[in-house]
Amino acid sequence: MKKLDWYILRKYLGSVVYAVFLFIIVAVVIDLSEKVDNFLEHEADFYSVVFGYYRYFIPHIVFLLSPIFIFISVIFFTSKLASRSEIVASLSGGVSFYRILLVPYFIGAFIFAGIQLYANHFLVPKANEKRIVFEDEFVRKKLKTTEFGIRMQLAEGVFLGMNSFSNKTQKGKKLTIEHFENSNLQKKLMAEEVIWNDKKKNWTLKNWKLRNINKLRENVESGEALDSIFSFTPDDFNQNDLLKDAMTTPDLLKRIEREEMKQSGGVNPYKIELHRRTAVPAATFILTLIGFSLASRKTRGGMGLHLLIGVVISAAYVLVMQFSTTLSTNAGFSPLMSVWIPNIMFGLLGLYLMFTAPK
Repeated sequence: MKKLDWYILRKYLGSVVYAVFLFIIVAVVIDLSEKVDNFLEHEADFYSVVFGYYRYFIPHIVFLLSPIFIFISVIFFTSKLASRSEIVASLSGGVSFYRILLVPYFIGAFIFAGIQLYANHFLVPKANEKRIVFEDEFVRKKLKTTEFGIRMQLAEGVFLGMNSFSNKTQKGKKLTIEHFENSNLQKKLMAEEVIWNDKKKNWTLKNWKLRNINKLRENVESGEALDSIFSFTPDDFNQNDLLKDAMTTPDLLKRIEREEMKQSGGVNPYKIELHRRTAVPAATFILTLIGFSLASRKTRGGMGLHLLIGVVISAAYVLVMQFSTTLSTNAGFSPLMSVWIPNIMFGLLGLYLMFTAPK
């Protein structure tokens, strides 16, 4: 790398770090103004708020929007370089437009994309777990704790039904587990009530009945209480959308596998979250490409015009991402395509701007 590369790379890294620092201050102030009444109402002390909440809120909000303020930072410092004719001087000195893009800019993008990739898959989910626990205790109103009309597949030929399950009391009503072989019912377990024992990690069945069917013969067992271990846990009945944000990628993959086995139809949000964790870091390269190609032009509007266009493009990116993920969640569109469509669309825009940029 030449001195010019190090100079631009320092500008890239410094601008992004400075933007992140300012963004953290603004985000914390806005969030605190919205939640201060909840903190006071629940008597949350200063130490808990700072180290029990904002310590974990900051990684969540920073990495959620990191490609956007990386994009704005690239436009900001590139516009300054262009306004001082430093880009033009570099090109006139024989440095290729594409080399400036690929070496200092994409090396900077690679550094931040690598950080985002690790954070999205491992660091942020762990922080979200602590953040969500704090919000449940001090901020958020109690979410719906009872699920009704539960139907799922536990294994091949094994189906579970339950009238209702309360995540608050860890109790379910009217449990039914049916075991089929070759479309023939072999066993049917029924219980008026089922209770989860968190310490023993098993279930207690109340007023249970088990039917064992062998062709034309049937054997019935029953009792008032029975402790048993099943392949399902209360987490399988928890439809809280925040759970996926608090799962590391290995845990998320296990949850996807279980949801597919259950055939409950709720697997798409987990798949969207899985693919988003990789697609968002990849967007860093695309937005860096757009930002450099756009801001390297010296225009009359200068930095103000470039920043305005950058804000519009950022808003369009978020809008397309939101639309495509909603389409996947509600209309069964491919989760993989839903998170990569914005990258594909804006990647094509970036290539167009790159090839048409003055060189």
